[in-house]
Amino acid sequence: MSPQYIKAQANMKPGVITSSGFLGDDERPILDIISHDEETMRKLNLDFAEVAEAMHRIMTEGLKGLGEPITVDEVLLVQVNDARGFLPCPFEDGIFRKTNVAARLASTGRLLLYSDLSLHLFEKHHFLQGRGSPFRLEPEVLKEVLRL
Repeated sequence: MSPQYIKAQANMKPGVITSSGFLGDDERPILDIISHDEETMRKLNLDFAEVAEAMHRIMTEGLKGLGEPITVDEVLLVQVNDARGFLPCPFEDGIFRKTNVAARLASTGRLLLYSDLSLHLFEKHHFLQGRGSPFRLEPEVLKEVLRL
């Protein structure tokens, strides 16, 4: 791995940026995690830019609820909470508000949970976080909840 990825992986460990970190119980190097997730996204016919655009739109719509759950697109129950403070990106390319989005598909109850930072990691670095991470973006969940 390049020095940038070595530093980013060190920043992702529990207690460095967040108490739980970004890797969960996944012990693979982040390049392996990224490669595996990119392949899964391809197999599911999901485009990173298209998914990120949908996530941004849901966050924007959800913000209209002012912290209360609202219905988006007639099928998603969305709640956006803004905690005080900011988090730096483990790749050291930005600082992001502690905004959390919970989007639940009404028909199945399937939940998609993400933050400003996890959306940035997805969009810019193709990093969906490690297995077991609280903000892990599972490609199958993205496809189902975002209806892509």
